[in-house]
Amino acid sequence: MERKIELPMVSCIASSLTAGDYLYLTGEMYVARDAAHKRIYELLQDGKNLPIDINDACIYYMGPSPAREGQVIGSAGPTTSSRMDKYTPLLLDKGLKCMIGKGKRSQEVKDAIVRNHAVYLASVGGAGALLSKCIVESEIVAYEDLGAEAIRRIKVKDFPAIVVCDDKGNNLYKDA
Repeated sequence: MERKIELPMVSCIASSLTAGDYLYLTGEMYVARDAAHKRIYELLQDGKNLPIDINDACIYYMGPSPAREGQVIGSAGPTTSSRMDKYTPLLLDKGLKCMIGKGKRSQEVKDAIVRNHAVYLASVGGAGALLSKCIVESEIVAYEDLGAEAIRRIKVKDFPAIVVCDDKGNNLYKDA
């Protein structure tokens, strides 16, 4: 099924999705990778406030290249999601509803997706230049010292993704 989805990704929307659905996302999401996830995880472990609101949020695992003149962002392809797996169950338990990346997830992440009525999406690796055209705004909102791994808030319009893991336990990589 092909669907247009407005972000944020609330539970009822995430629960309506099924592995294999083609999505076009519009709205705000965050960009964060390994180093930012480690800092967020440590803050949560210490009971401190996060620099972003992850409740019903979508995090895109991506490290953008610098924007060329006249562009919002440079190449914006997904990175390997499993690098965030040790941090993800806690983030899902704290309200995160959607992750976008590429590749398989651990069983702990898949269990947390089901438990929290969340969803894992994949975007096309190697198509960063095309994906960047769907990003209409980009700003660093935390950890500027991390450079390309800083947390960004981006606004997207018709950003393409496919549901890989849904909250019913379906897994496109396993079932396809």
